[in-house]
Amino acid sequence: NIRNTEKLSYDKEHQYKFMVTAYDCGQKEAAEDVLVEIEIKPVCKPGWQGWNKRTEYESGSGSKALFSNIHLETCGEPVSSVQTRIDLQTSHIGKGCDRDTYSEKSLQKLCGASSESINLLPAPYGLSNWTSGLLMDNGHDSDLIFRFDGKHAAKIPDGVMPKNLSDQFTITTWMRHGPSPGLRAEKETILCNSDKTEMNRHHYALYVHNCRLVFLLRRDLDQVDTFRPAEFHWKLEQICDKEWHYYVVNIEFPVVTLYVDGVTYDPYLVTDDWPIHPSHIDMQLTVGACWQGGEIVKPRFAQFFHGSLAGLSIRPVKIESRKVISCLQTCKEGLDINSLESLGKEIKFHFNPAQSALVIEGDDIDIVNRAMQLAAYINSRQFPTPGIRRYTISTKVQCFGEDTCISIPDIDAYIVVLQPVEPKITISGLDHFSRPASEFENNRGVILFPGLRIISTIRKGQHNDGKVHRFAGPEEIVHNLDYCDILIVGDELNSEEECLELESIELHGKHLEFTNSTAGMSVYGVDSMANYEHVLRKLRYRNWETASVFGRRFRLTCSELNGRYTSNEFNLEVNVLHIINLMDHVNHAVVQPQFLQSIHHSLPDLPGHNLNAAHNSVIPSAATIVIVVCISFLVFIIVLGVFRIRAAHQRTNRENESGKENEMDWDDSALTITVNPMENYEDQEHSEQESEEEEEGEEDDITSADSEESEEEEEAEQEEDQQNVTRQEQLEWDDSTLPY
Repeated sequence: NIRNTEKLSYDKEHQYKFMVTAYDCGQKEAAEDVLVEIEIKPVCKPGWQGWNKRTEYESGSGSKALFSNIHLETCGEPVSSVQTRIDLQTSHIGKGCDRDTYSEKSLQKLCGASSESINLLPAPYGLSNWTSGLLMDNGHDSDLIFRFDGKHAAKIPDGVMPKNLSDQFTITTWMRHGPSPGLRAEKETILCNSDKTEMNRHHYALYVHNCRLVFLLRRDLDQVDTFRPAEFHWKLEQICDKEWHYYVVNIEFPVVTLYVDGVTYDPYLVTDDWPIHPSHIDMQLTVGACWQGGEIVKPRFAQFFHGSLAGLSIRPVKIESRKVISCLQTCKEGLDINSLESLGKEIKFHFNPAQSALVIEGDDIDIVNRAMQLAAYINSRQFPTPGIRRYTISTKVQCFGEDTCISIPDIDAYIVVLQPVEPKITISGLDHFSRPASEFENNRGVILFPGLRIISTIRKGQHNDGKVHRFAGPEEIVHNLDYCDILIVGDELNSEEECLELESIELHGKHLEFTNSTAGMSVYGVDSMANYEHVLRKLRYRNWETASVFGRRFRLTCSELNGRYTSNEFNLEVNVLHIINLMDHVNHAVVQPQFLQSIHHSLPDLPGHNLNAAHNSVIPSAATIVIVVCISFLVFIIVLGVFRIRAAHQRTNRENESGKENEMDWDDSALTITVNPMENYEDQEHSEQESEEEEEGEEDDITSADSEESEEEEEAEQEEDQQNVTRQEQLEWDDSTLPY
């Protein structure tokens, strides 16, 4: 007999071996020993086998199988049916799952909704600055989420919403809300329209009370003074489960319908009330609380909301269709099944509306295994939100008529959505040009971006065994844009003199709109880069008062996914060319500048000086004056150089002559010197005539007082040189008696 002293485990040891030796009573050993081998059989554990706890998903992978080799182990137990449920947990991603993070207005246009919707929680900049005092939740990628802590609320400015809504309108919002604090919960207002002053009447409101959603609508008194439906109540688990849900309230008075995540719910309670008597009191629309403007000492907010809101909007006059509602709340990620036709009718499966839960039912284990191997994860976003998506698998098994059956443990695993390769959006084109002022002043103006190009590139790595070894070159890709802003660099546009223009016909057939102001223009809407290029190439700049403008600078930037990816800043400089008239028109009277008049009167009446010519040569502009001054200065420099070269040449000749005189020994004992008095007179007359001509030239070339002084100094030096030469020439040698 062989027995064990402790519990054996297959995980620790698969096999035990030992030798057995026999002895007789005389302790004589047997001739041969015997080898004994004991195999440890593993304990069969029912459950799923052949699955991986971690699965990686790369953007653009499409539908990727999660369990390619999974199978169910039943340890030989006969099983009559199997039910398996896969639950994908995405509540931490965005507003409940991965969705496009475009603005709410852009999403509504993509889903075919009317552009008449009014966004009550826009981004807090520009004219929509009433949300600047609210708390924003920036923890999600480009999602515009507002968090209300019971202390903050927003007033909607007058003119944003029509004062009186018709019998048909729609309220839509994303909301995440938990149980109300305190034993006695108070009303938590999401949206409220009440009297601004004097009284405290609520005309319509949407609020949460004790995990119930309530819509209030008080109609004005008309010809029939009777009770009407006024409050509509819904009690749902989604209101206080701290998860994101999409709420749509369709009002077709007196019928009100609620959609939560695309599912219709009718009110469980409707209460009637009297109509409101008409008055001339203004109303105040608020978000996050209700305004109490009357019946209290100091007007204030009351009934604050605790939770998060996003995309709160009202669509007047019309109600939203079921198709649009389903499109707006559809997730871009979820569970999927590949090759449904290969499973046949022996298997049953169904998804929840968000495709975050998949249930598979079947009687044959092999078919159930094949269905599980086809279960997949899909994310249709071009740039999905990276992170972890956890999922669980729970299984129920039924056996043939037995009270007890095997139990299948649950599976906890996760999907890692890898960081997508970020696109590089590049704007290129002509960044500087000049045009005549007449082109800016005409009715068409000047096209700013005639050769604009918008491209997007990514750098993909070459993968091998899950590792990136090297990067390939940039690869051009195509994706959408959601807005492009053209900003004015420098002073804003003067609306009385200049503007940016874009014809509405250029937007025909596209999902684009634009807003225009003195600070620039914004073209927005989810559309292709090619459509944005086409529209921006038609943008024109006009200026009908170009006299004081020499140029303008513009800056263009574009975005994808509400600012998640932005382009480079493309700067454009435009210059205005002005035509300068050098001469006035012949038929126009010439007005002489004051500074030239003073010079004209101060000139002496010299011979050869034409006063009429000086009077008619009036300089028409400052630029011409500068040109004349420069030319005169250049002439003065040339004349000065000539004089100095001539003086230097004469000085050299004198030195040479004096040297020769010193070398010669004259015998002047018999020397006779005769002076011609007429030659001296002719030389003096000739020098005086030359000095007069030089003075006339100086007066004709007057440019400044400095130039006159310089010329007088040069003339003095010239006269001295001429006198020296004259004295030498006055000496006449009588060489008749000289011996050679």
